[in-house]
Amino acid sequence: MTLAIVSLLLSFFTLNIGLATASVHVYVNGQFSNHSNAFLFSGGNEGMHASVNKTAGGSGLSAIGFESLTFRRPEAAARRYTEKQPKTQLIQALLFELGEKDMIGSRKDLGSYALCCSPELVDSEGCDLGEVIVHTVEHSPISISIFFSGNQLEAVMSHEPIEITKTGMYNLYFIFCDPELYGTIINGKTVWRNPTGYLPGRLAPMMKFYGFLSLAYLLLGIIWLLQYFRFWRDILQLQNYISLVIALGMCEMTLWYFDYSNFNETGFRPAGITLWAVSVGAIRKTVSRCLLLIVSMGYGVVRPTLGGLSSRVLLLGATYFVAVEIFDVIEHVGAINDMPGKEKLLLVLPVAVLDAIFIMWIFTSLSKTLEKLLARKLTAKLELYRKFTNTLAVIVVMSIAWIGYELFFKATYAYGERWQYEWIILAFWNAISFVLLSVVCVLWAPSRNATRYAYSDEGPDDFDSEETVALVAVVPNPHPTSNADREKRAVNTDVFRLEDGNEEEKIE
Repeated sequence: MTLAIVSLLLSFFTLNIGLATASVHVYVNGQFSNHSNAFLFSGGNEGMHASVNKTAGGSGLSAIGFESLTFRRPEAAARRYTEKQPKTQLIQALLFELGEKDMIGSRKDLGSYALCCSPELVDSEGCDLGEVIVHTVEHSPISISIFFSGNQLEAVMSHEPIEITKTGMYNLYFIFCDPELYGTIINGKTVWRNPTGYLPGRLAPMMKFYGFLSLAYLLLGIIWLLQYFRFWRDILQLQNYISLVIALGMCEMTLWYFDYSNFNETGFRPAGITLWAVSVGAIRKTVSRCLLLIVSMGYGVVRPTLGGLSSRVLLLGATYFVAVEIFDVIEHVGAINDMPGKEKLLLVLPVAVLDAIFIMWIFTSLSKTLEKLLARKLTAKLELYRKFTNTLAVIVVMSIAWIGYELFFKATYAYGERWQYEWIILAFWNAISFVLLSVVCVLWAPSRNATRYAYSDEGPDDFDSEETVALVAVVPNPHPTSNADREKRAVNTDVFRLEDGNEEEKIE
């Protein structure tokens, strides 16, 4: 049922996203909105690096190009003019770097802001009536005028690509001051290209990061497999699930690398590859959390089955998968800009709550498992779980600290001044997941003595209920078990078989 719901959701998002735009910004019937005393349409904003080592083929060139841009005004506005008037009603394309934003508009009066030149601002600002106020210094910001011809409904923008000679966060706006143009729509596209490709400046480092991390997962997988085949006779079921997480991580990082690589080459983000990367990532995150949870419960170490808990774990895992899948699809598939704050909060809140539930349940279960191991004096298992607990504690503390830093970063990142460092925010969570997986691989590495960590029938102490232990203690055992017989018993190496054991239910 869960898979069916997810499939329907993914189909819906895919149909609505199609071939999404990225560094090739496509405008389809774009609407202008009122701002201050002007009407504007945002053409996009991206971090751009200055041109370097330009060649005839265009390699190393950083530029923003305009292709097939047309503006269609309302018929009422066109009827006022005749064909004898060569230029009528102005629309301006404004390109500026973030540091140049104060050079646009008038901010002389406290609490007031004007984009367009009005009669009272003509003398004080030295601007032209009906145009956007732009204080140009050394050809920056760049303003391009687009006029309608006579009574024609459409105006076409024809302009050479604008080369980027200064690294920064660039913003493109289309603005008009004439209220009669309200209702004008824009169609066409702009092409933003960095020296190394079409990837936006803030995302460009992520391609190298995913390439590096996919190699790291590959190296971890090779080392793990060598140990796995070396001690294949002593493999625990837990180690099979660790192998699955490594494989999922390797596939996810590789898919992300190809997603960004294709994006960099074409300027379009392929919805298919992104969707696969997001889905594999959601599966990896879900399996990893469920794995940590049932290991923390001591499954296969102090208890042979999860009993009735298995259904709760599976329900939590399924809910988490759906929440993460929906959030990641909307955030990544066909998008390069951050979601609006309210929309992101609405989607990230369920994921955050479910993560908190996982963390609380994991540490509560770990505490109980450590108490049982300490009471039974199982030294080897106790030491293993102490290392595991300490690792998780450090990871959680680092994660909380990073969340605080991320909130601070976003709060002071209103205009994108630190866009060159934003990739670090995106990369941290993938890096911390790899570190935790590596530690788990070290702790549960295949070896000849791996079965000593598996559950074995060690007598009455294996029961979870203290009342049951007390009851057994007063009832004589008609068939006492010798130490020799106990050593002959088979060790259960299937430490991750999620089934509701009848024996465990009787015990509990």
